[in-house]
Amino acid sequence: MRVVHDPDGESHVLATNVHTADSMLEKSKGLMFRRSIPDDYALIFRFEPSWPFGAVRRRVIHMLFVRFPTDVVWLADDEVRKARTMYPWRSIDYAKADTVIELPAGSADDVDVGDTVVVES
Repeated sequence: MRVVHDPDGESHVLATNVHTADSMLEKSKGLMFRRSIPDDYALIFRFEPSWPFGAVRRRVIHMLFVRFPTDVVWLADDEVRKARTMYPWRSIDYAKADTVIELPAGSADDVDVGDTVVVES
């Protein structure tokens, strides 16, 4: 599995060491309590539709108990809705999304709102 940024048809791999947070516990824990993550790492949060709201809903990410900065990308149907660097213990943000990706800080520097980011199997 890998995460690919595709702005205007020019693909760039953001991560090849990709894990998914599938359970509610994994989604709640995220990257908390880890000391670091590899440079090519991504943690993917996929959200299923729930009646009557659908999958694209406000998704909040916080940095409590996370010891290192991360880049967070919020996606709706593979389109970037928001991307920003978040800092240990003091960042919290949200956007409407059906998928959220956490990456090492600096990995998503070139990712902009409206770009395409795809999780490939």
